Amino acid sequence: MHPEPLFEIFGKGVYAYGICMAGGIVLCFGFLLFTLWYKKFNDTSANAVLVIGILGTAFGIFMAMLVQSILNYAKDPSQPFRLAGMTFMGGLLGGVVSFVVVWNLYVFVIGPRTKISWLSSKSMNAGLSDALPFIPIGIAIAHAFGRLGCNFAGCCYGAPTDGSWGLACAAYDTTLRIPAQLFEMSFLLLLAGVMALLYFRFKFNYNFSVYAIAYGIWRFILEYFRADDRGAPILGLQPSQFWSILMVIAGIGYFFLQYFLLRKLMKHPEIQNKGEKKDKIQLTEDGTPVLVQGAEVSRVVPAETSEPENEQDKPKDEE
Repeated sequence: MHPEPLFEIFGKGVYAYGICMAGGIVLCFGFLLFTLWYKKFNDTSANAVLVIGILGTAFGIFMAMLVQSILNYAKDPSQPFRLAGMTFMGGLLGGVVSFVVVWNLYVFVIGPRTKISWLSSKSMNAGLSDALPFIPIGIAIAHAFGRLGCNFAGCCYGAPTDGSWGLACAAYDTTLRIPAQLFEMSFLLLLAGVMALLYFRFKFNYNFSVYAIAYGIWRFILEYFRADDRGAPILGLQPSQFWSILMVIAGIGYFFLQYFLLRKLMKHPEIQNKGEKKDKIQLTEDGTPVLVQGAEVSRVVPAETSEPENEQDKPKDEE
């Protein structure tokens, strides 16, 4: 745990929390880059995922701060409202919603109508339905490193414990506590590994549901073991428990959305060119050569005729 700045740059402190958070984001986009290449997204499609993903990440960070600040103000309105702290649930909601909104604006409104070539979306060989199955894996990776940062910052800590697993994981407090941050980091890395196995090995396209349901259940239970300040209760539940229930419901809803609609919209760029045959000449049953283009005959090449070379080759008259 290291809640103090590690060093300064231009008079601004650099914290271990910020380094872990930045590292998680870099690893997340590194994973996305690899997957976009592996799944054969063309440049237009890959750039759309990455650029809109960066915008969604930035807006998600802002929403994480805004939601936490609202919760802080709701708990103690006597204090002035200010942006302070972050909550993952607010960041996830803001990031996902902004990503989907900007994506649809680009693909259906801006891209088809723009005269700027590098903004055009007409050449995209993949859509959002192709990217959603692997985006949650990147989110889980970034989230895991964010929780490692929480351990360094001494926030999101667990309740005091006498167990052998207890750590002094609260800022400026030597009390041994449940290291909720490290438990959640381990869970998220395991979840990312499971989703990656499902996606790459079994071509499983419901990872958004897996992430939302699994993390929602995990977070709901984990809240009973945390002891940090998490804002005013909502309907008798901790704020994160309330949002966890909504995550599980959203995960179930997405499963049916993917099954009945999105899977039909998938373009599968990784198999678009698979199985194509090169143009070649084949002979029909009567010996006429034809040019076969892929699996279809594009044109017939007339057969050349020639005179028999000798009398034996000439057909005999019927008697």
